[in-house]
Amino acid sequence: MTSTVTPDLSDPVAEPEGEIDLGVLSEIIGFRIRRIQNHLSRSLSALLDDPDLRPGVFSTLALIAANPGLSQKTLSREVGFDKASVVAILDNMEARGWTRRQRSTTDRRRHHLFVTPEGEKALEKMTALVRQNEAEAHATLTSEEQATLGVLLDKLYRAVAAARD
Repeated sequence: MTSTVTPDLSDPVAEPEGEIDLGVLSEIIGFRIRRIQNHLSRSLSALLDDPDLRPGVFSTLALIAANPGLSQKTLSREVGFDKASVVAILDNMEARGWTRRQRSTTDRRRHHLFVTPEGEKALEKMTALVRQNEAEAHATLTSEEQATLGVLLDKLYRAVAAARD
């Protein structure tokens, strides 16, 4: 028979110092990635200093700039947001004059997305802030480790995206 030790709740337990034990979370890829993302997002929001910039604006703008004519459906899949969230982000960016939608000539339900010159300027400024925000994270890894991390993250993305399609 095993005995159960009841902790003495009147004895204050010191806060763990240094890294804590993640327990089962050490096996959860989503948690580990999201934990980093949460910290980077919070510090980037402070650098952007614009409460109307929703999360994902930078990624969305960067993807459209890199892929002129991208459809909203493909954009939604690539950023991992539902269609309603993407529409809200696009509405925000369009109101700022950063992007424009152009209805497809072959499928009236589809819109192609383009970045305006104002959007290019905004993307340039945000890119500088994002690089500043991530500088410490990049400095932690060698160039080879950064390349390997990129390959591994892309591999995970393809696997997860394929399973959800």
